[in-house]
Amino acid sequence: MAAACVFAAAAWFAPVAAQEGVEARANPHNLPPTNFSSEEAQAGHGFDPAPGFDHPSIPDNPGAPDAKPVGRQVCTTCHSKESQNFAHTIHALGMNAAFAADPKTATCEACHGAGSAHAQNPTQPGSIIAFTKQGATPIKTQTASCLGCHAGGPRDHWLGSIHQRNDLSCSDCHNPMAQLSAEGLEAKQSINETCATCHRDIRQQFNRRSHMPLPEGQMACVDCHNPHGTINTALLKTDTVNETCYQCHAEKRGPFLFEHAPARENCLNCHTPHGSNQHALLVAPVPMLCQQCHSHTRHPNDLFGEQQLANGIAPDERLMGRGCLTCHAQIHGSNNPAGPRLHK
Repeated sequence: MAAACVFAAAAWFAPVAAQEGVEARANPHNLPPTNFSSEEAQAGHGFDPAPGFDHPSIPDNPGAPDAKPVGRQVCTTCHSKESQNFAHTIHALGMNAAFAADPKTATCEACHGAGSAHAQNPTQPGSIIAFTKQGATPIKTQTASCLGCHAGGPRDHWLGSIHQRNDLSCSDCHNPMAQLSAEGLEAKQSINETCATCHRDIRQQFNRRSHMPLPEGQMACVDCHNPHGTINTALLKTDTVNETCYQCHAEKRGPFLFEHAPARENCLNCHTPHGSNQHALLVAPVPMLCQQCHSHTRHPNDLFGEQQLANGIAPDERLMGRGCLTCHAQIHGSNNPAGPRLHK
């Protein structure tokens, strides 16, 4: 029986292996496809499938529609310094391998467009696709050049995203010409520093007493957000705030026999996600936070305030320790039959 299975498997895979062998001999210099969405390149959102380093296309440049390709030798004649900085990047590794296999492969012009017009008149604005604010290249043209290879996957929702609507270019966050970061060709040394270039108010929140462990290097902005666009306004990687929080706080997901409605609706009803001066990222101290909804309910008809805290003029035992949470400990939900008040 075992021998029969072996022969059957060999017969099944033999045609596939033979076909792969024929393709490999026909083109021995094939490189892995530069596609980050799936194993098979897919067209979408008006962009062609990712071509890979060995078959890159030359993007269209509206500023020089009649320009012709001139090859990397012409580019490096003037841009030797840029070429040296570029030599240490992941793009350079793939392009050099493709160029060694086929000298006709586009390298510099795969990103910057055909270079004949720029070579004839280097000072003419827009004669080459430039990724700088002073380069006179429209933002749409810049991003289309990058998306020629990087379309799909995490960039599926770039069109229409908050960053795209605010005219951000890929080069505002990335610098493919230099290896400034450990990964992602970021414009700064890390993802968090790159995001903080614009989002300084959010970065400041991580300096508060209670905060997510981002300053300690245990997480990054992209653990919760996708800067290239999502279907929600906050660029969350999931559909809702709660689904994002549950990725790490799975014990809060439930289901629970007795649910706490505000917690099930939105974690942000009680917590602020980046940093807070209150315990556990709370938006307000307990019991004031609880009394935003539970004032004058099942307790003596008095509204607790600062004077009832331990250091006030009229301390109340119900506010000692963890305040309301001293008794209502299962605040996110309870599965205990005796837990309708979230006691157990």
